[in-house]
Amino acid sequence: WTQITNIHLHKEPLMLRIKRFHFIFTWMHGDPRKVVYPTDSYGQFCGQQAILFYFNILQCANPTVLINLQCPTTQLCVSKCPDRFATYIDMQINYRRNKSYWEYYKQFCKPGFNYPDKPVSHVLRDEDCPPMIVPSRPFLQRCFPDFITRNGTLTVANQTIFKDGHGRIRSVVDLRDANGLYVALGIKIFEDYASSWFWILIGLVISMLVSLIFILLLRFTAGVLFWMVIFGVIAAVGYGIWHCYWEYSSLQGKPDSDITISDIGFQTDFRVYLQLSQTWLIFMISLAVIEAIIILVLIFVRNRVRIAIALLKEGSKAIGCIMTTLFYPIITFLLLALCIAYWAVTAVFLASSGDAVYKVMSTLPNCKYTNLTCDPETFSQSNVTKLCPGSQCTFAFYGGESLYHRYIFVLQLCNLLVFLWVVNFTIALGQCTLAGAFASYYWALRKPEDIPACPLASSFGRALRYHTGSLAFGALILSIVQFIRIILEYLDHKMKGAHNAFTRFLLCCLKCCFWCLERFIKFMNRNAYIMISIYGKNFCGSARDAFFLLMRNVMRVAVLDKVTDFLLFLGKLLISGSVGVLAFFFFTRQIPVIQEEVPSLNYYWVPLLTVIFGSYMIAHGFFNVYAMCVDTLFLCFCEDLERNDGSPSKPYYMPPGLHRILEKTDQAGKKCAVS
Repeated sequence: WTQITNIHLHKEPLMLRIKRFHFIFTWMHGDPRKVVYPTDSYGQFCGQQAILFYFNILQCANPTVLINLQCPTTQLCVSKCPDRFATYIDMQINYRRNKSYWEYYKQFCKPGFNYPDKPVSHVLRDEDCPPMIVPSRPFLQRCFPDFITRNGTLTVANQTIFKDGHGRIRSVVDLRDANGLYVALGIKIFEDYASSWFWILIGLVISMLVSLIFILLLRFTAGVLFWMVIFGVIAAVGYGIWHCYWEYSSLQGKPDSDITISDIGFQTDFRVYLQLSQTWLIFMISLAVIEAIIILVLIFVRNRVRIAIALLKEGSKAIGCIMTTLFYPIITFLLLALCIAYWAVTAVFLASSGDAVYKVMSTLPNCKYTNLTCDPETFSQSNVTKLCPGSQCTFAFYGGESLYHRYIFVLQLCNLLVFLWVVNFTIALGQCTLAGAFASYYWALRKPEDIPACPLASSFGRALRYHTGSLAFGALILSIVQFIRIILEYLDHKMKGAHNAFTRFLLCCLKCCFWCLERFIKFMNRNAYIMISIYGKNFCGSARDAFFLLMRNVMRVAVLDKVTDFLLFLGKLLISGSVGVLAFFFFTRQIPVIQEEVPSLNYYWVPLLTVIFGSYMIAHGFFNVYAMCVDTLFLCFCEDLERNDGSPSKPYYMPPGLHRILEKTDQAGKKCAVS
């Protein structure tokens, strides 16, 4: 093992100096409470024990919300949300008989207001108290109406209508429109997570155990297990096609089942879509296309599948000798969690590093002072209240006019670039560490006797001590390309309504080119890190050596690279799909033994999709170890063939079985070339 120091930094790079200044300045001026806690109309935080209450939540449906991103009504910090329907008019009538009505209602009025006999018109004009209150529940420390759908009818506290405090009877649909459909959906999703998080964790633990058992079984039954995976995926998709056809046939002739999805629009209750025959037809066609693609791919690569499975057998032997590599993804996960936490905290401090800015809010469409900055202390003495009755000087956002505040968006972009850099460095560190461990297995002449002690820990130490500069440089190149892609996506989003066809076409071409470039750089970085772990050269030299080595063995690469990836992808699908089916039967109460344990949910698909996605990511972490093992063994084999000839003086380091496997690969490649 040649240990060469890659890149010695004799002075601090400019980007790190800028980032250090940016980081210190952000932490000095930022206040995360401005983002974590909501702020009322007076610029005060609603702390841990307080909740933001909207005086007239119906005003949140005003078009000015889209412009100012702020609901044009007084917002107040209260200790709890209202739990009943009431209006200020009804309170005044009942107050004369029972003062408890006022005691309850005044906790939602402005602090210090204690004049229940004040004329209603003056109270509503000055916004001393809300015109009405509705049963609400806290969500993200804000009071939102307590929506409940009963038999397809939207209700609040079992009522479909309410008084708005201005003498009109309104439908609760108006409340939903004022809150926004997605707020109501978000509340229900949040409740589902709160009631099912324990069972989601159990599902993820099960997927982790299944993935670990699967990897361990590969050590002894790789060939049989992968063929079971292939036929298992085909059978599972086939069953899905049959089930969709059965549901489609059973809905034929039923009333309202022939309604199209576009006719009913977006519904928060996704079970509505399952009552439509068109939904099951779409599912059936999609699964049939997926089944056809899988079968066609397997037919065309059937010979390569056998060779790839044999190579995976050799990979399982390497993992069997270095079992600790299976748990390295946990270290990567923890490091990535730290990277995400650093980025999120810095972004929050940046977003909250301004002063409170107050703007004029008016419900009148022709008020010329709307959205202008104002001073809440002198606003009542200004002419604005006379020219625009009902207008208010309310908190809008945190910002400022200094040079620093003007460039906060640029600093957020710098924070994003550094985030991409540290994430890609963490991934590169994991790839280099695993490659070093598996390379130590390959280059041991007698296996496992000559394998060094603690190969994973030794490889991790070498990567940190000698290869940090190379890994950081490769990660930086990839991060710049990803950053450009994000900028292009942002520009594409901003130009959605543009009518310049040439600009849209050029932007689309750039997005396609940079996507291809990112894929190529990821492929080259991965192989460069393997060469770094073998020879200890710098990044550029290792990338060059890896590229030319792969080009000299291009037929072997074509045979093995994507075929092994395809087999591992099928394994991920089978594991996540199996755990997903189990979760589906559990959350839909179709397992009789534990029906009573199932939590009450608004949408069972919320925990179900979370379990499926989480299971796939867990399986992806375990199978990535396998993929790195196969790629490392393959590059070591190609290097071994070029440097050795199998003679006693230059023996091959590869196992005899691996030599036979890749001889078959050469023969398969030559047949393809001839055909």
